[in-house]
Amino acid sequence: QVQLVESGGGLVQAGDSLRLSCAASGRTFSLNAMGWFRQASGKEREFVTAITWNTGGTYYADSVKGRFTISRDNAKSTVYLQMNSLKPEDTAVYFCAAKIRYGRTSYAETYDYWGQGTQVTVSS
Repeated sequence: QVQLVESGGGLVQAGDSLRLSCAASGRTFSLNAMGWFRQASGKEREFVTAITWNTGGTYYADSVKGRFTISRDNAKSTVYLQMNSLKPEDTAVYFCAAKIRYGRTSYAETYDYWGQGTQVTVSS
């Protein structure tokens, strides 16, 4: 089992930056990748970004490319999401996810573990 705890959400203004953290504990040696998804009110959960645990390869949704950066600290089993130039449409609950299975990193169905979510609200 792997446990995920997110932190760093909050209320910011458009154009501001915010950094989310996701600390993993438990059987972290089994992880293949970790990612972030988000779900806005009334909408489906969508892929934001992911990073492979061993190689550090990164993947981004088109909507956040150039603004968001995912990184990892293997020693701390922690993944970070640096969000710059935030827009009101980035407002959502952000979920950290981790996977031990292989498969498309942008597919929520391939992830095995999920955090509780952290709210990010961007005011205009």
